[in-house]
This record gives sequence, structure tokens and C-alpha cells, in this order.
Amino acid sequence: MVLKIFFPQCCNTADSGLLVGRWIPGHNSAVVLAVIHYPFIPGQVKKYLNEMQSQTQLGLTVLGSWSMPKEGQEAMDSFLKDLSSIFPQKCWLQLSREIGKRGFTCQVVQDNGKLLPDQDQKNENGDCMKDKITLIHYDQRKVMLSQLHPVQEVKEKSDTEPSELRLVFQTVAESQPLFSQDKYDDGPLKLTHWQSEGREASIIVELLKQVSLPVCVLLTWLLSLWQCFWSFRIFNISPVLFISSKLSTCVQSGYRAVNFATVFSTKQAATHKDFMRKANILVSFLVDIALGLLLISWLYRENRISKLANTLVPVADRVAKELQELLEWLMGAPAGLKMNRALDEVLGRFFLYHIHLWISYIHLLSPFIERILWYVGLSACLGLTFALSVLSDIVALLTFHIYCFYVYGARLYCLKIYGLSSLWRLFRGKKWNVLRQRVDSCSYDLDQLFIGTLLFTILLFLLPTTALYYLVFTLLRLVVVLFQGVIHLSIDFINSFPLFAIGLRICRPYRLAEGVKFNVLCEEPGTALHLMMEINPIKCSSVLQCYRAPTYSCYPKDSWAALCKKLFVGELIYPWRQKKNEKTD
Repeated sequence: MVLKIFFPQCCNTADSGLLVGRWIPGHNSAVVLAVIHYPFIPGQVKKYLNEMQSQTQLGLTVLGSWSMPKEGQEAMDSFLKDLSSIFPQKCWLQLSREIGKRGFTCQVVQDNGKLLPDQDQKNENGDCMKDKITLIHYDQRKVMLSQLHPVQEVKEKSDTEPSELRLVFQTVAESQPLFSQDKYDDGPLKLTHWQSEGREASIIVELLKQVSLPVCVLLTWLLSLWQCFWSFRIFNISPVLFISSKLSTCVQSGYRAVNFATVFSTKQAATHKDFMRKANILVSFLVDIALGLLLISWLYRENRISKLANTLVPVADRVAKELQELLEWLMGAPAGLKMNRALDEVLGRFFLYHIHLWISYIHLLSPFIERILWYVGLSACLGLTFALSVLSDIVALLTFHIYCFYVYGARLYCLKIYGLSSLWRLFRGKKWNVLRQRVDSCSYDLDQLFIGTLLFTILLFLLPTTALYYLVFTLLRLVVVLFQGVIHLSIDFINSFPLFAIGLRICRPYRLAEGVKFNVLCEEPGTALHLMMEINPIKCSSVLQCYRAPTYSCYPKDSWAALCKKLFVGELIYPWRQKKNEKTD
């Protein structure tokens, strides 16, 4: 049987006194949290421990005595050993450190009998057993500030009992009120713990804590005004809701409003994950604003807005001219293919008319483009993600004619594909049962077969012409969608990347722990086994998986196989459409 004592490193050279800590329930181990130095009054110690128990909700108690030999304190050991009668415990620990030795001498008093390490004794059944003591040294500050994650990538169930190591981490973390007193405080008791040399704080940090509450209240009030403005009835009309759901800028604004409500909430984070989520959102927002300001400084320097406006109209004319030449090429004999002359002429003139309308629309807006870009550039002060969202909407508006071409071609191609498949079932004596959603057998008369054959022949010979137009405009649409997809992935990366968690993992890896490792610190004869507990930081991939913030992620809804199937049959695809359900923790 092994008795494990978790001993803080900061108490290795502490003066003689009492060990304050907690026995881990259900385990043969104890956690030492602090040392109360002599002189003290036992009544004051009990009163102090009762106050700490009410604040921490932990069973803090006097575990035993600690002896650090000094000149003129030869009788201190016997005095501390006699205190076991004043602080009755089932096990009374007696730890002492001798001069010239690195290890501690450990003894346990249990049931008024002294048990030495490695001493044979008998249990209730009369069997011989050994009682060994292992001292595990730990860095109290790192253990208190760290968050121990499950070693395996599974969620812990609430009905399972926490492990011994997790109970140790929780004990140290929840004992923070015990560490508030340092050696500079005037009080009846003097303690040694990780903050004994003075509290780690500064005037700036304390001022920020005092100012944060009224600032959060003010920002929450402004956010409520913003939400009341958008709750007007005019913004809840179906057309307005439809348009706002398709604009990336409106979606990003709603996402930021939800994040602000989370960050500026006056309620304290209940769990570690809630705190990390707030911190990640706040840091991501600050980095987003910084990148947006850098973009503004670049845009408004050296008159780049005017240069961009002067370049935009010629580029739009060039794209329209290229599309016009492409349509003229399709209206001829593209790649030597023989097309249906009448259908080819109708489709070509139809699309050329749309291009003519688009060119007129661009030239109508050309005098206002520079001013529009000037105001659009100011949106970057709200963050780089806003600027990218506006860019995505501008690309969607400038390529609206390509989207119309794709929709026309896809609808016409899909109509012919479904018509051919339906007529093909007619030849095989089958039909589609709409009620049961299956293919059933059916008998057709001669007139139905004749008309079906005629329609099938017409659709089959018109299919190559329609398929060629559909293929060309689908490729153009996919190019635009790919560009918008890169923009949306960039927005999603900025919004969801856990910068604060990654910074903690790099700068203070002990804050995010995945486990511990033990190294032999001292193994001297006549002393207990001394181990050093070091914290293993969590992997960076696990940090990304655990702390990645939820976003409105516009990822492809369908698999690649389903996407290719839709392209083949002519169904409309929206690879970067908004998901109905957001990603949750």
C-alpha cells in the first residue's frame, strides 16, 4: 500500500509549522497546500481553516507537521508532534528535512501508533503488508493555473468519478482563497505557499478589472439598441430577410452581434471552456480590427482607390467582350461540332442581349464607382472580415450576369435530362409513381408511344447544343464560386481560429495540460521516494479541435459525389451556401 503526498516545491525551504491541505476522498493520497509557521495559536488556526472551508467548499484540514531544523529550535520537533492531539486526524503526517540531505524524513502516526516507511505490519486478515510513502513535488502555481484535459479525446461523462490526478488539480485550483495572504500581510498567521513572496498583480491589471464592468454594461446597452433597430417590422419582411441571408455582409454583422453579446456579458464564465471562448472571440476581434486598419492605411495611401476605380470599368468591359466573343464562337461551329442551327441562334441572341444590358448597367454606374469604393473601403475599420464580406458581395453583384447564364442553361439542360429519362421509362413500359416515390410497370397505347418517340427524338437531337451552353456557363460559374469560397474560408479562419488558446499553448504551455509525467527527484537511503510531477502540454491539433469557435461556416453541404451528380443532371448548386445549423461546442 502506497501513501502519496503531493508537496509544493515552494515549501521545500519553509520554516517549521503545520501542513495545511486536503485528503483526497477515495484515494490514499494527500495534497499539501501551505505551511502555517510557528508561532501560532491552535484556536486561530481552526478558525482560519473554517473560514477557508466556507469559501472554497473543500475539506481543508491540518495534515500534520513540517520541521525545518534551525539553531535554537531543537525542541520544535517534539512540540509539533504533540499537536496531533489538538488536531485529531486519522493519519498525522510528520515531515522533516535534515541538514545536508535533499530528501525528507517521512513518518505517519495512525491510531496512536508510529508507522515508518517500509515497515512491515499486518492488516485485518493477518496478512503481512508494507506501507510506503511517496512524495510527489509539484509546482503549485502551474497546477493552479492549468486546466487538465482528458488524455483520450472523449468527453467525460458526469456519472463517472474523476481520477485522482484530476482531483489534485481541482483541489489546488479551488484553494485560491487560501493563497491570498502573503508574508507582507499583517495577521495572526504566517503562511508559505506559491504567492508567499508577494501577490502577482499590478496596478494596471487591477484598474482594468475595475473598468471592465462599466464598459461591458455600456457596450451591452449599445448592443441592445442595435438589436432593437433590426427588430423593426420593416426588416422582418420576407424579401428583406431573403436578401439579408444571401449577403455576406449581413451574415457577418449578425455573427459579430452574437459574439459581442457573449464577450460583453456581465456574467462570469461558468466553465473553463466558456472563459476560453470569450477570450478567443475577443482576441480574434482585436486582430480582425488591426488587420482592417492596416488594409485601410494601404488603400488610402498613394490614391489607390482612384486607381482601382479607373481599372474596374475597363476590366468589366474586357470580361463582357470576352463573353461576347465566346457566345459568337458558340453560335458558329465550336470545335467543329455540328449544332442545331435554330436553337443555337436563339440561345446565342438571348445571352448576347443580357450582356448588352450588363454593359449598359456598368457604364451607368461608372461615374459613381470611385465614391462607392471609397465608402466600401471604410468598412474595413470594422474588421478585415467585414471588408472581405463586402468584397464577396461586390463579386456576386459584378458576376450576376454569369449567374443568370448558369441558371438559364442549367434549367434548360435539367428539363431535357428529366424529359429524356421519363421518355426512356415509357419505352420500357415503366412510369414514375409520385405517391409511392418509386418506378412501377405501366402499359401504354400506340398513340402514347408514337408521341413519346417523337418527343424523345427531338430532345435527344437538341441535347448537344443545350449541353454545350450549360457546360461553358457552369465552368464560368464554378470559377466565381471558387473565388468566393476562398474569401469565405478566409473569413471563417479569422472568425474561428483560437488565437488566445494558441498563444497560451506557445507562451505558457502548462496552462493547457493533457497529462503529467513523473521524474525521480531523489532516492536516498532512509528517506521516502521523491518524484517530480511535470505537466505535459496539450497538442496544438487538440487545441484547435477543442477551442475552435463556432461560426456560420459556408462549407459545401453535399459530398463530392452528390455535387458531381447534381452537375451531371443539371440541378442548381450552391457550394458555399449558409448552413441551417451552426457548429456547436
